[in-house]
Amino acid sequence: MIRIESLLSARSFVSPRLVDDKIYFISNLSGHYSLYRMNYGGSVPEPLLPPHIALFNPKLSGGKLFTVLPRLGKIVVMIDTDGDEAFQPMLIPMEGGFPEPAFDGQLAGNQVVMLHSTPEHNLVYLSAGSLTESMFKAYQGNVEANTLELMGQSPLGNFIDAVSDDHSQAILTDALSNGDHILYLWRKGQERELLYGKPPELRQPGEQVAINTINNSHFTPDNRGLLFITSLFEDSYGLGYLSFEKGSEVAQVDVTGVRHSGTGELEGLEHLKDDRYMVSYNIDGASWLYEGTFDEANLKMTLDKVICGEGSLSNGVLHSHHYDEASDRHVLSFSTASSPTQLYTIEGPKRDKVVAHTNERVLGVPDGWLSDGEDASYTSFDGLRVSARLYMPAKELDFEGPRPVIYYIHGGPQGQERPDFSWFSMPIIQFLTLNGFAVFAPNVRGSTGYGMSYSKRVERDWGGQDVLDHMHSLGVLAQDSRLDVARAGVMGRSYGGYMTLTLASRYPDKWAAAVDMFGPYDLITNMQRMPVTWRPFFAALLGDPDTEADFLKERSPSTYIDNLICPLLVLQGAHDPRVTEADSRDLVDHLRSNGKDVDLIVFENEGHDVIRLENRIRAYNSITEFFKEHLRP
Repeated sequence: MIRIESLLSARSFVSPRLVDDKIYFISNLSGHYSLYRMNYGGSVPEPLLPPHIALFNPKLSGGKLFTVLPRLGKIVVMIDTDGDEAFQPMLIPMEGGFPEPAFDGQLAGNQVVMLHSTPEHNLVYLSAGSLTESMFKAYQGNVEANTLELMGQSPLGNFIDAVSDDHSQAILTDALSNGDHILYLWRKGQERELLYGKPPELRQPGEQVAINTINNSHFTPDNRGLLFITSLFEDSYGLGYLSFEKGSEVAQVDVTGVRHSGTGELEGLEHLKDDRYMVSYNIDGASWLYEGTFDEANLKMTLDKVICGEGSLSNGVLHSHHYDEASDRHVLSFSTASSPTQLYTIEGPKRDKVVAHTNERVLGVPDGWLSDGEDASYTSFDGLRVSARLYMPAKELDFEGPRPVIYYIHGGPQGQERPDFSWFSMPIIQFLTLNGFAVFAPNVRGSTGYGMSYSKRVERDWGGQDVLDHMHSLGVLAQDSRLDVARAGVMGRSYGGYMTLTLASRYPDKWAAAVDMFGPYDLITNMQRMPVTWRPFFAALLGDPDTEADFLKERSPSTYIDNLICPLLVLQGAHDPRVTEADSRDLVDHLRSNGKDVDLIVFENEGHDVIRLENRIRAYNSITEFFKEHLRP
C-alpha cells in the first residue's frame, strides 16, 4: 500500500528569481516553506533562513514573499508567525542569516504585503493593513536609506498596482468589490489624485458603475500612458490602454498571435524591457505564457514567442516566473496533476532552449498509478456550463465495481481547482484515488478562470445558486456506471469548508461523510472575528452583518447544522485569522452537545492552511482513514 509520505516526498519549488547565476526560491525542503538558493544548473540548495522559521504559502500571501537586492547584498523577506498573516518585512544577507526587522520595525501592528520591488534602486513597495482600524496605507520603502515614504491611505485598499521606471509615479487602486476598481495617480511628494473610476463618495444612492477590473498595470516608456488588464471590453479579460495626454477614456488593445484554444481568461501582464511584455492565460485550468511586443501608437500587442504551454511545459500550472534582463533568461516553476513542481529556465533568442534545474519526483509510486484526471464538465440546472474534472483510480490498481465518490470543493469562492501537484488538494486527491476513491472536482459558478461574469455569480449569493450547481452534478455523476453516488463524501477548505457544511446540513441524505477544513460556520460571527481591514470587502462580497443579518443567518450553515446526519471531521489551524479556531470550536461544541458524530483536529502551529510536513501527513491520513471508515472503498 502506498503511504502519503510517498506523495509528500515531492517537495515544492516555487517563486524563483535568477540573480547573478544563482536561483533563489521558496521550497518546503525542510518540511515547511523556507527560502533557499542554488547555482544555475543545479547544486545542493543552501538554506537562507533559520530552520525554525516557516514562510507562508506563496499562493495565499497576496504579494511577494521575498525580493533580492544584490547591490545592497540583502534580501527582504516577509515573515509572519505560524500562519497568522501579520507579515512584517525582515532583512537577511544574501548568503542567509537571522532576520532583522526592516525600517526599524515601524510597520509593527500591521499586516504588511510587498506588492512591488525595484532591486536596482533598493526600493520596495508595501501595503500595510492596520490590525486595529479599517485602513490601508501604501509605502515606498528605501531599504538602503532605511526610510518609508507614505504614498496614501484608504479603507478600500490603496493597493500599489504600478510603479514608473523612474519611481516618481505610481498607480494606487481602491477596490469596492471584485472588479469595481478606482485608480489614483501618485506623484512623489504629492497627494494621490483620481485618475480613473468613480469613488463611492461621488456616486448616487443605488448608482450602478461599470465593472472595469483594471489590474497588472504598467507605465509605458516615458510615462506616456498606462497598459493593463481589464474586463471593460472582454468578459474573459483583455488589454486596455489609458493615455495620460488624452484624458480618462480607456482604449482597447488588440492582441494577436495566441496559439492556444479552449475556455479561459487572460490572467497576467508583465513588462520585460522597452516594448517587450509577457502575457499569461489560464485556459481550461492550464497555463500559457507568451512574450510579445506592444505597439503603443497603434494599440496592438503581438505575441510572438510561447514560453509555457507547449511541449514539456504543457497541460499544467505555471506557479511563478521571473525574467532576468542581465542574462535574457526566464526562470519559472511548473507542475501538472501528476508531476511535482520543477524549476526551469527558458533561454535563447527563440526561447527554444528549456533547461531543467530540478528533478523532483514522487517516490515509490509506479508509473501509471497517479491520475491525470479527465474532463467532467456538465451543464447545470439553468443551462450554465460548469467546468469539472474527475480523478479515477488507475486501472493498474485493480479496484472492482463502482467507486465511492469524494466531492472536493475548492476555496475562494473565487478560486479554481487546477491540475497542480503543489497545491494542497492534489496530493490528497491522488492519495484518495490510490485508496480506491473517485474524486470529483467542480469549478461551479463563482470560480475564477472562466471570465469576470462567471466569477461574480457567487457574490452576495453564498449558499444560493452555487449550491444548486453542486446538487445538480450529483445527478450527472449518478449516470456514470463507474461511480457509486450512494457512497458520496464531501470535503473542502475555507469557502469549500463552508460549502461542505452547507451541503451536508441542507441535503443530509446525500452524504455518507463530510470533512470541513476551516470553513465559516456562522457568517456573521466569522466576519466579526476576522481582521478589521477585511470586513468591508467581505460585507460587499457576502452581505453586511449590520444591515443584512437575516440574510446572512439564512445562508449560514449554523442555521441548518442540526439536520446533519453523516459523520463530520473538522480540521483547523490555531493561528488562522480568516476562519478562527473559535469558529470551528463553536461548530464542534454545538454538534457534540446534540450527540452528533464529529471529530476535531487543531494544528497548533498553522493558520489558514496546513503547510508543515508533519501536519500534512496527519491531515491527509486522517481524511483518508475517515473516508475509508465511512465509505468503504
